[in-house]
Amino acid sequence: MVNQMCLGFVKGDYDVASDLSQEVFIIIWKKLDTFKETSTHKTWIYRITVNKCLEFIRKEKNKKTVPISTFAHELKEAHAEKKTDEHNELYTAIGQLKELDRLIIMMVLNGQEYEDISEVIGINPINTRVKIHRIKKRLKKILSNG
Repeated sequence: MVNQMCLGFVKGDYDVASDLSQEVFIIIWKKLDTFKETSTHKTWIYRITVNKCLEFIRKEKNKKTVPISTFAHELKEAHAEKKTDEHNELYTAIGQLKELDRLIIMMVLNGQEYEDISEVIGINPINTRVKIHRIKKRLKKILSNG
């Protein structure tokens, strides 16, 4: 669940997602005694994951990067055995969404209940359902346009 969420935030980069996942579990281990049980463990772990991913994204904005398309063919070969091209396309499309939308759709893909999603992001469940519907439409459009 944590790794899938991280994959969505880092646009399908498996190595970075793996590193972020490890960092999340280190945080969870260190902070386990501070868990107040005001929410489920799953929601608490999601919140930590989101915060760590957002922190990573903020740090990355300050770095100069080379567009992934420059190395796309090499990346596809390197990760061919890990995931199918459809998964890569999906993660690339998810990477084009806004940060909050990425968080929401990754939670949906992980099977999180709408009520839990609304608790994590801080909006009411009805607004969450509408937001998810719009995100799905946006993803469909991104995927159909290549």
